[in-house]
Amino acid sequence: MILLLVVTGLGLSTANDAHAAGSASLRVQITDERGMPVRDAVVEIHPASGVPSGPIRFPWRMGMAQRDLQFAPGTLVIARGSTVAFPNLDRVRHSIYSFSEAARFEIDLYGREQTRTKSFPVTGSVKLGCNIHDEMRGYIRVTDTPFAGKTDANGYVTLSGMPTGAARITTWHPQLRAPGGEHRFNLRMAAGSASQQIKVRLR
Repeated sequence: MILLLVVTGLGLSTANDAHAAGSASLRVQITDERGMPVRDAVVEIHPASGVPSGPIRFPWRMGMAQRDLQFAPGTLVIARGSTVAFPNLDRVRHSIYSFSEAARFEIDLYGREQTRTKSFPVTGSVKLGCNIHDEMRGYIRVTDTPFAGKTDANGYVTLSGMPTGAARITTWHPQLRAPGGEHRFNLRMAAGSASQQIKVRLR
């Protein structure tokens, strides 16, 4: 797997930086070989100094619905130990299963407006399917850092409030050409805002 890394403005502070002195904010864009944005790529940053103590709480809902014969959202980022709700919003019954190393489980068929839950105590990537509808695919990325998120339709995600200094950045996508669909590299975070573009090869 060849990963081309283009860094722009890394470590440059701005006068309008809203974060406290000594903290860093990084805006990342993921694109493919053609320069097209990659949606739903997960970016995680692990500072060498460690992550803050206490539970990790992301601002989005810990839920993945089954709607229109799809998992929605198709990719969900959660903290290790989180419990995810799986409401069925379709008129047909669904099941959920995973053979992933981070979570092997099966939830039997359940009907419209019913909800099942599952906890995820192990970090990693979880690929979900439905025994009845083979075309349904969903992904859960279980992380142990609060500095994580997924890219939007334009391939962007912004991670804020990180300590300065050495850090490891992990990029994950189910179609990324790398073991486990992820690539890691080291970088140094400086105080203020910075941007970084990462070009990846997809299957």
